[in-house]
Amino acid sequence: MVFNPELEPGDIITNDKLTDIFGCSPQGGMRRSKKTNTLVLISNHDKLNNPYNDRWIGNIFHYTGMGMEGDQSLDFKQNKTLANSKNNPNLGVFLFEVFEPKKYVYVGEVELADRPYQEKQRDANGINRNVWIFPLKLKDNYLPPVILKETLEDLISKREN
Repeated sequence: MVFNPELEPGDIITNDKLTDIFGCSPQGGMRRSKKTNTLVLISNHDKLNNPYNDRWIGNIFHYTGMGMEGDQSLDFKQNKTLANSKNNPNLGVFLFEVFEPKKYVYVGEVELADRPYQEKQRDANGINRNVWIFPLKLKDNYLPPVILKETLEDLISKREN
């Protein structure tokens, strides 16, 4: 049976609360917990130096794999866990987005919508590299949470500066 975090889409929690709920590490974008048999995915849009280009295209979230420098591998740590998640029906995969510092917005439980694919992105040093992109959809066909226009405008302004 998949772990139930007892959160509703759109709930905003702190990193401390997230680690308490899921029993996972307080750091990283892909946080595996053997205790709760979960993989928590964090997409941090607030960090200006974030080398990951995560994005929604329609109702599919295109999540960049693990590894900040050099080419990424599907056999590397949590990339492998996420790539093989369809073969582990008891693994819960949960997505959070961060638009403001220390505010983790719960999106919901997700699953692979299609096979992972590769694209070019710049790494933490600005060097082009191959990354793995995981197309994710919300389970039970829920729609992504609404993001306030002011929040998006603030993010755009920060990136332009």
